[in-house]
Amino acid sequence: MQHRHLNHQDYTLAAIDDVISRGKRDDWEDLRAAILDDSRLADKVLRVCRPHAAERYAQRHHFWAQYVRRHGFAA
Repeated sequence: MQHRHLNHQDYTLAAIDDVISRGKRDDWEDLRAAILDDSRLADKVLRVCRPHAAERYAQRHHFWAQYVRRHGFAA
């Protein structure tokens, strides 16, 4: 999937939000691989997910925040 905010495979905050919100499994696998290659992206993922913490139905954002925390990428 071509994401509207993902230019030249740079994971900006907007691009990460787009991948989390609209992405499919392949897109999520690409984001996971990018985090494994550059753990600094984990902090960006948490920044994107934080505003959705109180949203009951923001399950994709909750998943990614938990993934980053449980795998020790961020505090």
